Amino acid sequence: MSKKDRFEVIYQETGLKSEKTILVDKKTGINYLFVANGFGGGLTPLLDKDGKPVVTK
Repeated sequence: MSKKDRFEVIYQETGLKSEKTILVDKKTGINYLFVANGFGGGLTPLLDKDGKPVVTK
């Protein structure tokens, strides 16, 4: 698996100046939320109600 194939976009929402994307790491199954707003952005793992990472099998 090449590095460019490691993440899969499963959801994307685009606004006027912002973008929200949910990515799945194909190797671990962990879901991440990426938010871009203007010139800034951030990436964080999605957590369930118990504080554990959301994992897609």
